[in-house]
Amino acid sequence: MEKGPGISNIVSRNILSRMKPYSPGKPIWEVQQELGIERVTKLASNENPIGPSPMALEAIQAYLTEINRYPDADTVHLRKAIAGHYALDPEQVLVTNGGDELITLLSETFLDADDEVIVPSPTFSEYEFGGNLLGAKVVPVPLREGFAYDADELLAAVTERTKLLYLCSPNNPTGTYMKKEELHRLVASLPSHVLVVYDGAYSHFVTADDYSDGIELVRSGFPIVVLQTFSKLYGLAGIRVGYGIADPGIIARIRQVKEPFNVNMLAQVAAAAAIRDEAHVEATRALNEQGRDTLYAQLDALNLGYTPSMSNFVLVELGPDAKTIYDRLMQRGIIVRYAGSWHLPNHIRVSIGTPEEQALFIQELTAILASLAQPSTPI
Repeated sequence: MEKGPGISNIVSRNILSRMKPYSPGKPIWEVQQELGIERVTKLASNENPIGPSPMALEAIQAYLTEINRYPDADTVHLRKAIAGHYALDPEQVLVTNGGDELITLLSETFLDADDEVIVPSPTFSEYEFGGNLLGAKVVPVPLREGFAYDADELLAAVTERTKLLYLCSPNNPTGTYMKKEELHRLVASLPSHVLVVYDGAYSHFVTADDYSDGIELVRSGFPIVVLQTFSKLYGLAGIRVGYGIADPGIIARIRQVKEPFNVNMLAQVAAAAAIRDEAHVEATRALNEQGRDTLYAQLDALNLGYTPSMSNFVLVELGPDAKTIYDRLMQRGIIVRYAGSWHLPNHIRVSIGTPEEQALFIQELTAILASLAQPSTPI
């Protein structure tokens, strides 16, 4: 058989040479295989530590025999459930395969080459990825001291080429948020050609009184898309359901680039059930608030710095040994997220877990810090 010419002349898009793929936290099975250990505690990906909504599990079981059929391309039932939850019209809701797909769809809908996308820094890397994918110019705006948002600095970055402005509030990986008054001032001050993408994936964990989830800005007619997800609060990260809330005219444009069967049937019915599961929601919130306060106290006892968080994770400052500590925690079966990819080489991000998981993390962290504090033995 004649040998083919190979693939050396197959050229990908130039932009790919400048793009970095998303780097998720390591899954439990991978750490088990790499290190040959059984007990692994994952506090890296901001997942729900008490598991999925029981009502969602029941819904999945009921629909297992239907998976020979295509899912509802318009996600009618789920959109109605989401709209009912927020007292909105279903035409203001678009359901996607996780929040990540919505970010990509927004880029495909609104960005041309050389348009500009404003992205706070540090924040969720997919905003930059979506801009780069379409050849837009990503304009980073550094957060202030304490990782605080500054509306004036964001406004100063806007030009006639700006199409999208991303806000993650609470912000990933810092856990900080933009206050409601500041958010309203920012949105009201922006030129009409700028679409705000307000990522509220972690909004359900906020306990501050001066926070806004952005929904009232949609109701008031501002050009804003509120991004939400079922991955965090509802514990459905493994089946990927996200959604956007916006003016029906904006939603209609995004639908033009959406694939017809983007959200599978089991994900749709599970999410529609989970959004009604108030007991699971309240249990998750209570565990997170208690776990957050406990982690603060434990970090204080170790004399470690951290950023107060309104989310289900805490950004912890470990100093120049952060990468070493991260690696040693991994060797002991504790998966956290090293923050080097956010240009925070002295930090790790730790998800709020169960009391048992957090106690184990602190136990191993304490032991590692003690070993690093001992003087090295001369050779």
